[in-house]
Amino acid sequence: MDSIRLALDWTPNTNHTGFYVAMANGYYRDAGLTVDITTPEADKYKSTPARRLAHGEVDMAIMPSESVVSFHTTTPTVPLVAVAAVLARDASAIVTLQQSGIERPAQLDGKVYGSYGARFEDDLIRQIIRNDGGRGVIATHKPTRLNLWQSLLTNEIDATWIFLPWEGLQADLNDVKLNRFLLDDYEVPYGYSPVLATRQDLIDQKPDVLQRFIEATGTGFRFAVKQPDEAAQLLIEMTNHPTLSDHGFVELSQQTVAGYYLDTAGHWGKMRREVWVQFVNYLIRHRMIVNSEGEIVMQLDINKLFTNQFVQNLPSVRI
Repeated sequence: MDSIRLALDWTPNTNHTGFYVAMANGYYRDAGLTVDITTPEADKYKSTPARRLAHGEVDMAIMPSESVVSFHTTTPTVPLVAVAAVLARDASAIVTLQQSGIERPAQLDGKVYGSYGARFEDDLIRQIIRNDGGRGVIATHKPTRLNLWQSLLTNEIDATWIFLPWEGLQADLNDVKLNRFLLDDYEVPYGYSPVLATRQDLIDQKPDVLQRFIEATGTGFRFAVKQPDEAAQLLIEMTNHPTLSDHGFVELSQQTVAGYYLDTAGHWGKMRREVWVQFVNYLIRHRMIVNSEGEIVMQLDINKLFTNQFVQNLPSVRI
């Protein structure tokens, strides 16, 4: 049996269901694989999945596409490569409480943004504000990651970035009225988030192992699309995690996020080159990318950031 070590980007949630379905239903075992899944809780979020991957602690990791860009510019000797889009389209938004009166990004000038501390995050927020006619002047506050949503609800912060099929759904169920600012609505192209990534050296050395892992994972995500309630139960049972204790909520989240797993042709994992081009060019045009020497990066080879070689022949689902 070959082994794969996978680092998640968060506590287990419905973004990750396909991995746990593949484990529960024996798809990895049938592919000759043992898979070990770890979460950032293991070291209390001290090391990002991208760093763990770069340092050789894991073989695959879940991360936003900006982490892939970052490691090509700050740690070019350890190139990370996106090998599948976990979600086919953006499922996130910048949000404020309706009661705050902040009804559009321009009104965030001078306000407090709750930041995850991710690469490019704060710059992207400032750019959204500018694109809406503001100055892009914000204060950032970094509560612990799991407290960001609560910090918004208690008015410790004025805005934060959320995942719509999770916190967005929580807000709807609890009658918390939100103003939602989608990046596309303010002319900020965003990359795939999250993606499944690995290192270029593993692609070169173990393409067959990676292929089997991604095929089995794709089967798990297709199962979650076709049978979301059963997939939600498998996620709950396999993880036994306290954040998944509300079975009804997890099922609703699973039903919601299942609509983001596949592209318009019914494929899981496939990435469009134009999405990467538009996002990276936007970062470059606005001088957001700097290298390890602090110099502004004005050119980046898009083709080294991602590959569809492992997902191009996966079956599709009729949608």
